[in-house]
Amino acid sequence: MSLADELSRLDELRQRGVLSDEEFVRAKARLLDGPAAAPAVDAVNRLRRSRDDRWLGGVCGGLARATGVESWIWRLVTFGLAFFGGTGVLLYLLLWIFVPEDPV
Repeated sequence: MSLADELSRLDELRQRGVLSDEEFVRAKARLLDGPAAAPAVDAVNRLRRSRDDRWLGGVCGGLARATGVESWIWRLVTFGLAFFGGTGVLLYLLLWIFVPEDPV
């Protein structure tokens, strides 16, 4: 259903008395603003490598800032994954390459 169809349907509901004027305005604003991003999507979009909390590439410091978990915990998790199977090294390198650095 297109945006124009949704708006005309809302107007029709208002004219029939199903929606009050206040409800119509709120529903119309919600439709025009678009869907809100999920918190996980916002955290991924905010993810940046840290410039000041870094040992190597700033990945764990950036993860700490984005998630609210201490950076030493992320370093411990990365070390554990690197020690058990090597996935931590691969994951760290990929994040180092693809996650942009925090602007100054």
